[in-house]
Amino acid sequence: MAAAERRAFAHKINRTVAAEVRKQVSRERSGSPSSSRRCSSSLGVPLTEVVEPLDFEDVLLSRPPDAEPGPLRDLVEFPADDLELLLQPRECRTTEPGIPKDEKLDAQVRAAVEMYIEDWVIVHRRYQYLSAAYSPVTTETQRERQKGLPRQVFEQDASGDERSGPEDSNDSRRGSGSPEDTPRSSGASSIFDLRNLAADSLLPSLLERAAPEDVDRRNESLRRQHRPPALLTLYPAPDEDEAVERCSHPEPPREHFGQRILVKCLSLKFEIEIEPIFGILALYDVREKKKISENFYFDLNSDSIKGLLRAHGTHPAISTLARSAIFSVTYPSPDIFLVIKLEKVLQQGDISECCEPYMVMKEVDTAKNKEKLEKLRLAAEQFCTRLGRYRMPFAWTAVHLANIVSSAGQLDRDSDSEGERRSAWTDRRRRGPQDRASSGDDACSFSGFRPATLTVTNFFKQEAERLSDEDLFKFLADMRRPSSLLRRLRPVTAQLKIDISPAPENPHFCLSPELLHIKPYPDPRGRPTKEILEFPAREVYAPHTSYRNLLYVYPHSLNFSSRQGSVRNLAVRVQYMTGEDPSQALPVIFGKSSCSEFTREAFTPVVYHNKSPEFYEEFKLHLPACVTENHHLLFTFYHVSCQPRPGTALETPVGFTWIPLLQHGRLRTGPFCLPVSVDQPPPSYSVLTPDVALPGMRWVDGHKGVFSVELTAVSSVHPQDPHLDKFFTLVHVLEEGAFPFRLKDAVLSEGNVEQELRASLAALRLASPEPLVAFSHHVLDKLVRLVVRPPIISGQIVNLGRGAFEAMAHVVSLVHRSLEAAQDARGHCPQLAAYIHYAFRLPGTEPSLPDGAPPVTVQAATLARGSGRPISLYLARSKSISSSNPDLAVAPGSVDDEVSRILASKLLHEELALQWVVSSSAVREAILQHAWFFFQLMVKSMALHLLLGQRLDTPRKLRFPGRFLDDITALVGSVGLEVITRVHKDVELAERLNASLAFFLSDLLSLVDRGFVFSLVRAHYKQVATRLQSSPNPAALLTLRMEFTRILCSHEHYVTLNLPCCPLSPPASPSPSVSSTTSQSSTFSSQAPDPKVTSMFELSGPFRQQHFLAGLLLTELALALEPEAEGAFLLHKKAISAVHSLLCGHDTDPRYAEATVKACVAELYLPLLSIARDTLPRLHDFAEGPGQRSRLASMLDSDTEGEGDIAGTINPSVAMAIAGGPLAPGSRASISQGPPTASRAGCALSAESSRTLLACVLWVLKNAEPALLQRWATDLTLPQLGRLLDLLYLCLAAFEYKGKKAFERINSLTFKKSLDMKARLEEAILGTIGARQEMVRRSRERSPFGNPENVRWRKSVTHWKQTSDRVDKTKDEMEHEALVEGNLATEASLVVLDTLEIIVQTVMLSEARESVLGAVLKVVLYSLGSAQSALFLQHGLATQRALVSKFPELLFEEDTELCADLCLRLLRHCGSRISTIRTHASASLYLLMRQNFEIGHNFARVKMQVTMSLSSLVGTTQNFSEEYLRRSLKTILTYAEEDVGLRDSTFAEQVQDLMFNLHMILTDTVKMKEHQEDPEMLIDLMYRIARGYQGSPDLRLTWLQNMAGKHAELGNHAEAAQCMVHAAALVAEYLALLEDHRHLPVGCVSFQNISSNVLEESAISDDILSPDEEGFCSGKHFTELGLVGLLEQAAGYFTMGGLYEAVNEVYKNLIPILEAHRDYKKLAAVHGKLQEAFTKIMHQSSGWERVFGTYFRVGFYGARFGDLDEQEFVYKEPSITKLAEISHRLEEFYTERFGDDVVEMIKDSNPVDKSKLDAQKAYIQITYVEPYFDTYELKDRVTYFDRNYGLRTFLFCTPFTPDGRAHGELPEQHKRKTLLSTDHAFPYIKTRIRVCHREETVLTPVEVAIEDMQKKTRELAFATEQDPPDAKMLQMVLQGSVGPTVNQGPLEVAQVFLAEIPEDPKLFRHHNKLRLCFKDFCKKCEDALRKNKALIGPDQKEYHRELERNYCRLREALQPLLTQRLPQLLAPTPPGLRNSLNRASFRKADL
Repeated sequence: MAAAERRAFAHKINRTVAAEVRKQVSRERSGSPSSSRRCSSSLGVPLTEVVEPLDFEDVLLSRPPDAEPGPLRDLVEFPADDLELLLQPRECRTTEPGIPKDEKLDAQVRAAVEMYIEDWVIVHRRYQYLSAAYSPVTTETQRERQKGLPRQVFEQDASGDERSGPEDSNDSRRGSGSPEDTPRSSGASSIFDLRNLAADSLLPSLLERAAPEDVDRRNESLRRQHRPPALLTLYPAPDEDEAVERCSHPEPPREHFGQRILVKCLSLKFEIEIEPIFGILALYDVREKKKISENFYFDLNSDSIKGLLRAHGTHPAISTLARSAIFSVTYPSPDIFLVIKLEKVLQQGDISECCEPYMVMKEVDTAKNKEKLEKLRLAAEQFCTRLGRYRMPFAWTAVHLANIVSSAGQLDRDSDSEGERRSAWTDRRRRGPQDRASSGDDACSFSGFRPATLTVTNFFKQEAERLSDEDLFKFLADMRRPSSLLRRLRPVTAQLKIDISPAPENPHFCLSPELLHIKPYPDPRGRPTKEILEFPAREVYAPHTSYRNLLYVYPHSLNFSSRQGSVRNLAVRVQYMTGEDPSQALPVIFGKSSCSEFTREAFTPVVYHNKSPEFYEEFKLHLPACVTENHHLLFTFYHVSCQPRPGTALETPVGFTWIPLLQHGRLRTGPFCLPVSVDQPPPSYSVLTPDVALPGMRWVDGHKGVFSVELTAVSSVHPQDPHLDKFFTLVHVLEEGAFPFRLKDAVLSEGNVEQELRASLAALRLASPEPLVAFSHHVLDKLVRLVVRPPIISGQIVNLGRGAFEAMAHVVSLVHRSLEAAQDARGHCPQLAAYIHYAFRLPGTEPSLPDGAPPVTVQAATLARGSGRPISLYLARSKSISSSNPDLAVAPGSVDDEVSRILASKLLHEELALQWVVSSSAVREAILQHAWFFFQLMVKSMALHLLLGQRLDTPRKLRFPGRFLDDITALVGSVGLEVITRVHKDVELAERLNASLAFFLSDLLSLVDRGFVFSLVRAHYKQVATRLQSSPNPAALLTLRMEFTRILCSHEHYVTLNLPCCPLSPPASPSPSVSSTTSQSSTFSSQAPDPKVTSMFELSGPFRQQHFLAGLLLTELALALEPEAEGAFLLHKKAISAVHSLLCGHDTDPRYAEATVKACVAELYLPLLSIARDTLPRLHDFAEGPGQRSRLASMLDSDTEGEGDIAGTINPSVAMAIAGGPLAPGSRASISQGPPTASRAGCALSAESSRTLLACVLWVLKNAEPALLQRWATDLTLPQLGRLLDLLYLCLAAFEYKGKKAFERINSLTFKKSLDMKARLEEAILGTIGARQEMVRRSRERSPFGNPENVRWRKSVTHWKQTSDRVDKTKDEMEHEALVEGNLATEASLVVLDTLEIIVQTVMLSEARESVLGAVLKVVLYSLGSAQSALFLQHGLATQRALVSKFPELLFEEDTELCADLCLRLLRHCGSRISTIRTHASASLYLLMRQNFEIGHNFARVKMQVTMSLSSLVGTTQNFSEEYLRRSLKTILTYAEEDVGLRDSTFAEQVQDLMFNLHMILTDTVKMKEHQEDPEMLIDLMYRIARGYQGSPDLRLTWLQNMAGKHAELGNHAEAAQCMVHAAALVAEYLALLEDHRHLPVGCVSFQNISSNVLEESAISDDILSPDEEGFCSGKHFTELGLVGLLEQAAGYFTMGGLYEAVNEVYKNLIPILEAHRDYKKLAAVHGKLQEAFTKIMHQSSGWERVFGTYFRVGFYGARFGDLDEQEFVYKEPSITKLAEISHRLEEFYTERFGDDVVEMIKDSNPVDKSKLDAQKAYIQITYVEPYFDTYELKDRVTYFDRNYGLRTFLFCTPFTPDGRAHGELPEQHKRKTLLSTDHAFPYIKTRIRVCHREETVLTPVEVAIEDMQKKTRELAFATEQDPPDAKMLQMVLQGSVGPTVNQGPLEVAQVFLAEIPEDPKLFRHHNKLRLCFKDFCKKCEDALRKNKALIGPDQKEYHRELERNYCRLREALQPLLTQRLPQLLAPTPPGLRNSLNRASFRKADL
């Protein structure tokens, strides 16, 4: 952890400690109950301390055995058959074990052989598989259990297309149209006649009046049907990363294999076939320069060719006919070659000569070379007959394996084929230790490639000088180079076909390297496949598991160059001799191909005429089990004469040498360089080595070493390591007692053997790792034996315990180190774990299953030490361990050895514990690293001791002696301390130790006194607690303690260990805190709460005493969830995950399937409810409606004003109020109750943790006994109950179903659910969203540490595992996920419903019931409003009906919000597509009306609310289905008609009226539906509906809000804001009628600065509105607070739309209200927002940065448009919309609506002549228009905003010429100006407004010219005066003004219009005006040039001069035209002519 963080932690801890101390002091002074949850209320033991648990065994003894009824009895005690001993036969791969028989074996071999055949001894805990550690709940097992779930039906899935969320709706803004302005009541209802519709089925007993109790009972029994038994099966599996308790039994030890390759030799064919050829295959690793497999010999000759060797052949054994081999490669690398060598029968001539024919002759020339071939055949035949037993090298080649594997293409690695899956084990286990090495570039795998068939065509001939392996490696390295030398050689052409493929898992007909049959071997006659022994390239660490004893002999070279005589063709013969007589050669040499299985002699191939040959031969020998001093290898060297000469023998012996195989009892292996004797060796030579110069012998080359040879043994009998050899030898000598004994050069007597043995024990750590691991089982067995059965030397018992123990520690350490890479997740070495689990047994006790009499040895064990134990035990003991046993009272020798042996035997577990406790620090370090091993060894030893000694019936307290338990206590204490001290230095070790300790204690629970184990746990907890105070990083310690607890709790009998069924005993003495609880009387019962019940639901002392483990776990959780807890995120997750995983385990455990049992288990978790309730403020807020969660608590709080909470903390609701939660105005919750709670808020939980915690809470609520819950609820105080309801509310939100579509959209599980637009709008309608609450919510999401999901504490903790795993899910997976999620949502909601029913039961009688019931109803309403399944809604609606019928006053007396909510929910469900939902919803709605009617004889309130709800539903729900709702309306009518009880009243009539009214609204919505795709038309319709409600303010308001919502969705923020302003004006009008407050707006008038349209809202006159009438203006918006909310929303929309000036106007109305309320917090916020708005206005002053909108005139022509025909509208489009865009959009939209070829766009803007149009077509004309202002208006409209706001008049111009063209020459260019006025000013509450007035003017050509010139002049002036100046723009404008080539430029205009004075005096004025324009123009050009000169750089000088020249030319040309004088100018002006450019003087065009 970073230093800074650590520092922070340190500060925190010190603070906490200080605070604790202060608290403690103040508590003691005042004697008040503690104010923190850390101190539980009923027994004053703080949570940070561990209580003293009850004595487990005593409690069990004190209970009568039949105390519990039936199924609960099994929970009381562990089952009798809990432990059992299994003897499992060892799995043998081969059909016969291959173990030496009937020979006299020496001790070591015998020990080895026994070890390889004895059974595994397994201590089996029969129920362990039920523990979470062994059968964890994983995603896969969950998936299994989820099969067969019913599919829940959900509305959003049923609606084929889910409502499109806001993200889909941007395409839907297309379309147009406007409704006809008919009044609403135009008999529309006749379209669908309600009466003719079919109703849904009625609920049978709805109208009967039954007693509420019966109704409740019926509802409950219905709710209980078909519920899933296990809730958590529906929830995602617990997080794998947290599962520290996870373990599995190790795999049994097996033989090691690498990746296996099957090579089949199919055929070998040469160009000529004349003689037999033999093949040898082997693998070589070039990089390691090592041969990595033994040889495989194959023979592919045809029978006729084989016949040539008849003379030499015995009948070939079937094992030598193999043609396929399985190679194993442990370290695959790209450097491995398969080398193929070929040999042939020895013949005369060197290798090159013999190869020649094969290289020269071709098969095609067979006929040509017939004679030559005959000759060769004859020669071959002769050689075969004579030299058939000798071979010569012939040719070789190599195959690069990596090429085959990669070119054959890797199979898909994740393929799911059987073989793949099974081999996962081999990959993981068998290759484990080697994986380290195979990383990096040699990551090359031979396991999953596609089989390949190769044809090898090129062979290289062998070269006599280069036969050694060194040369071969050089060749192979060269082969890999592109320019290989070998390529240049002439090859021997042949065709060798081989198949290479991954070996199958269990091949048939397979032989082991010892030629034993491997199972399965169906038929002994089948041609076998050979397993080829691997010689791994690097060390392989794996224990031997079977008997193997092979010797390989490699002759390397022979140097006979100095040997006289005829020694040229040299062959070496090898024999294995047991004596010196030639007949004593054993048949132990393996045969090659097509020969006998074993032979007595074998020869090397002969190199022709070579005196110092090299060899590549490998001889494989089967070592006899018992090798003695006389056994030796004899090498005989022969000269072979190839030419048959008379008188010369075929072979002449020319030398002899030998190797004795045993030296000092050790097998001799390794390289040798031996002298060779010329003569036969003398007798008894075999005990000496040839290095000894025997007298009278002649040696080649003067006794120098001339023959180099190497021996390697592959043996599971001979360790081939001096230290191990010595150790084994000494142990066996002691066992045999065969003294004196010779060891190397020393002779061992009884006197010095002890010392040797001690030395040997100490030297074990020096053994080399590979043999040590291979022989680890043997070594450990011997060490255990030395501990338990100390050897007796000359009658003295030698106590080697300490030495053996230390040696064991070192061996374990070494084995661990060697196998580091193969460790499992918990740092255990699987090989050692397997040793303990399978191989370890107590020495000398034959594990007969415990029927027989127990072996005597075990009984006497307790005598081994003196019984007195001094207090100074440890000191005394450490001194007294010496070589002889001073504790032993008997004088040595006085008793016969047998007895003393019995006396000397000890118990392993006792000895281990003792040695560990007293071990020295160096050894202790080694043990701590691998403590798990010793713990497990002790546990197995204890278990075997109990099982074999049949002590399982002994009471647990008597099973083990006290001194042993003392040792255990000391041990656990010291290891616990190590954990605590090392956590900061070496976290990993601390974690491992911690887990080992926890597993050890967990194992002890199955064996010893459980009370004792609990005391150990408590002691450990105390140790941790003391350390926590001073720890620099408490989080790390807490994490360890959490994991410790979690492992303990994973015990398979966890429930039993918690004493689940005993009732909690009340505390013996009345403790002071009980009385203090009583003093706060509870809410519902006058008498004090029952302390028993309370203590069951709290982490009270009695609870934690009795349910010890559950208490620990829940305490951990409670402490982790404390607000000040350290390292919160990590610990939250860990603690919650631990509880979750346990509960999942209970759910899947068959022992707890019965409901009664599960209720009993659930009692262990009852405090979870209080913990979660107290954590509520920090849970993730799933109910996104801001401030939701505090609603209920604050409702309940206002009743308990003075009282604090039971724990004395400040109320969360008050906290929420401070944080800005929604408190109703005038609510009495006084804020003075406590300090502000921001500091206590603590750290929020992540969504994932919160959801899991809630799932656990639901589990408890589902499974606990309802009666118990009811008693508990009775005792809760109001605030506590409020929080409980909040918790239920949150549960509903957290598990809400998101719909199938959501699963396709998001792949992670519980990231924040964005509620779709519908819900958000609904919230807006229900008014819960205010700017302030939004802010609060956001700030709550920002936790103090940033986003909780990103905090990574440890590398291993990945937070969102789910996300990473699921990349793309298949359709089925998503279906399945939705199915499970649906069931989870349903079950969670039903559990909440059950709990609510329980709460209602308890509240019935209380005086505070209104507030509680209101809160309950709110939760019910929330559940009805969220996405729920049909199944839940039936029950939810039933509960709602029952509630309303029991407590009608809830809805009809207090505020109307609940009633409004309920109506909205019910109506929504009435329109459901699912009939059952409709049936229940219409029943509920009907009863609601009836209830309201019965209370006051009219149901105005429900009428009003239903009408409003329908309006809001219709407005906001896109996929709202009116046909279904109509059916529900009909159903309600039917109920009214059938209701006998109300026949005589007006009720049925009123219902009918209401239904018809609703029906009418629906009819309007049908229209809206038609225009769903056409936003403009849709808004027009909504607008019309809203106008129709002018007389009913509530509904108009609803529709205005609907429109605002729709606009916001379409992104029209300005329009949405206008809707809100209208709504606010409406409310202001109403408030002004009610009472006259100075600070309130006077009505609409106050808002007209914001928009002139607002005055529409004042249409309501007093006669329509009587404010007091029931149900009128009763919505919560018609209050000052409502007004504030509306204005805030308006301001918000204006800000989003960039209309900041309007924001100011809105706030002008809002600020006085806030001032009157003294709401300074809001005032501060408002002024902050104003500052932002004004700043933005300043920064965007030019206005180009905010573009407000573009306007188009759209005209519709054609009967197809219906109401729209010949209507003109101005459309407001988003800024920078091009004409083409809107044109394309409308065209596309109407084409889609009317069909192709119907819609035509009119391309020009000329007036449309209707008569010329095709009646069948629809025409649309679109023109771009600009806002137009009169000159006087421009004085006020100064800013860019002013010129874009409040627009009513628009202008567009159309150029034309008299002959109909648009453009022509200057003299005939006219222009038509059209002004359009609209009904309302833009922006309005809709985006298109009808044109109400149109005015046209035509300009003559000269007027057009004047306008053009004025425009040019303006442009010049603008460019000149621009600040900062823009030179580029200035030059562009100048160029356009004075440039010479401009078409229709200024000069041309002047020449056309000013050249001659017009005749018509009326035109003089224009003429003159144009002249003045030109003068102005020239002046401006001059200014511009001057400005340009100042701006330009030197590079533009020339350009500027050019501009000036052009200007001068222009001026000169204009001069004469401008100086002409008009004759009229001097005459007085006639009064009629005013400035013709003012609109007033425009002549109307007579067109």
